[in-house]
Amino acid sequence: MNTLLRLFLPFALGYFLSYLFRVISAVVAPALTADLQLDAATLGLISSSYFLTFAACQIPLGVLLDRIEVRKLAAVLLLFAATGSLVFALADSALGLLVGRGLIGIGVSACLMAAFKAYVIWLPAARLPLVNGLQLACGGLGALAATSPVEWLLGITDWRGLFLGMALLCLLASLLLWLLVPKRPGVPAAVSEAVAKLSVIQVMLDPRFYRVAPASVLSQASFIALQSLWVGAWLRDVMGLSDAAAADVLFVCAAGMVAGFLLMGLIADRVQHLGLAPRQLSLGGIAAFVCLLVLLQFDSGTPSLLLWGLLGFFGTSGTLMFAGLAQQFPPSQSGRVSTSLNLGIFVGAFVMQWGLGGIVQLWPASATGQYPAMAYRVAFGVACLVPATGLLWYALCTRRPQPDSPNAAST
Repeated sequence: MNTLLRLFLPFALGYFLSYLFRVISAVVAPALTADLQLDAATLGLISSSYFLTFAACQIPLGVLLDRIEVRKLAAVLLLFAATGSLVFALADSALGLLVGRGLIGIGVSACLMAAFKAYVIWLPAARLPLVNGLQLACGGLGALAATSPVEWLLGITDWRGLFLGMALLCLLASLLLWLLVPKRPGVPAAVSEAVAKLSVIQVMLDPRFYRVAPASVLSQASFIALQSLWVGAWLRDVMGLSDAAAADVLFVCAAGMVAGFLLMGLIADRVQHLGLAPRQLSLGGIAAFVCLLVLLQFDSGTPSLLLWGLLGFFGTSGTLMFAGLAQQFPPSQSGRVSTSLNLGIFVGAFVMQWGLGGIVQLWPASATGQYPAMAYRVAFGVACLVPATGLLWYALCTRRPQPDSPNAAST
């Protein structure tokens, strides 16, 4: 088996599971709510706890990826995901679900960043754009699997059996990482020391970062918070769809996301020849995402599949910032820059997903546990304003004088 396959197969499976865990709440939420009598705020907290623990792990992850073999770190962390999935499956209270979901977030926190690090170590630079795009697309396939396929599996087993099966898949991914990924070559001590000097705070205070990052962070946080939970609730409570029909629309949205991961990078590469930087393409895509959230407020009757597919496609626009920001810093610091951006995205996703649940719960639920359409319209209106604020921040920053970057962040 050649090096590319030995790297790609286990990391692709890990990231597939990471996204499957991330998005699955949108489909299993009705079953969880019915079995354990959860309200909207509690459901939002349980689902978003994944994002909180995931984000917390990004702080040490950049350092650990530079100091520990990538295969060992990713394989061990996936054991936490397997444990969390088992705890979730056996939970009989909201606290058990919260603990299990939090452990899952820890366990899958390195699936993407570890893959990117391994590809940089083992593959030639010319192959990285394609391989990185394929890696992201495998996450999109996880999101696809979390929609109609999961709804179909719920007709065979219940949500507890589903999470037991996912625990076994985590064990398989951990084993493949340990056995297939090559051992990492030695890292020069000078490089490790230089990287260790850069902290997350220093990255975030660097003008090269804080001018651009909020637009990416707020758009991605909004998209993740909606797609992984509240879009499903919108489709069921506002549009009156059955669980199966809602899962089908979520499938279309996830398919748009896969297309976005595959095509956005390709488009960015092509339009650079026309003088359009990837950052500009990303900002334009974020603006389109905001417009689509506004249009959702007017989508009534039969859902517009084109609208939902485009929402998934442009919801990926913020990820273009990863490559653009990393190129603004020395190569020895690129890992820390990426994890800093990831930290912001998942903290934002946690706050938004929990907060949107709090907004929805401001309206009383019906006897069947459904919330009125107005509750979701207000929540989605807030979700629309958040990425728009990121674009406004970028516009304001571009009008200010451009100060020199702090020395601490550019050494």
